[in-house]
Amino acid sequence: MELSAIPVISALWLGILTSISPCPLAANVAAVSFIVKGGTRTSAVLSSGIAYTLGRAFAYMALGWVISASLLNVPAMAYFLQTSMPKILGPVLIITGLLLLGVFSFSMPGFMVSQEGAEKLRKAGVPGALVMGMLFALAFCPVSAAFFFGSLIPLAVSQSSTIALPLIYGVGTGLPVLLFALVIVFGISTVSRIFHVVSKTEYWVRRATAVVMILVGVYLILLHIFNINIFA
Repeated sequence: MELSAIPVISALWLGILTSISPCPLAANVAAVSFIVKGGTRTSAVLSSGIAYTLGRAFAYMALGWVISASLLNVPAMAYFLQTSMPKILGPVLIITGLLLLGVFSFSMPGFMVSQEGAEKLRKAGVPGALVMGMLFALAFCPVSAAFFFGSLIPLAVSQSSTIALPLIYGVGTGLPVLLFALVIVFGISTVSRIFHVVSKTEYWVRRATAVVMILVGVYLILLHIFNINIFA
């Protein structure tokens, strides 16, 4: 089906917001810093940044496709989602918004790339940066999991977009990485200042997005569960 602008922009925004959240942001800065360690050529830095971004995009696209396509290709599940998604989406958005506000939290098992493994990836050049992007994308923390599983996947399923929206989300998670890849050329102190500014900005942007999610969730519950249209 043809995608409208709103789902595309939403997927891109979710990706950007995921990338500047504390856990993924720290991982991105550390990864790109290590990838370009010892190199000062702008072309090498940019190539590594693009490869890392593509790695993240491909990982999210593959995972999003597996999950959403699996849901949509099971006839009983597809019918249930088609008929019940409007009712499900409201509570999901509220729960995701509360999680982003820190009302509650949960822990997730994760993995770390060892120093030796990271060194091997760095020496591999652009292919190593691509692999590192994939690995770091799949190292979910609670906030990134909330954006991906609680917002992106329901959006992809509701739009029957098993590839495009997860890919757009993945690209969004990598856009700030490209910025850091270029900034690294000018020195680590510049990266630190930008990291500080982005971290402070993310705090308020994430909360504003959470409030919007909760309000939209309440509206969807009133509309699709209680048949109350507050804008009628």
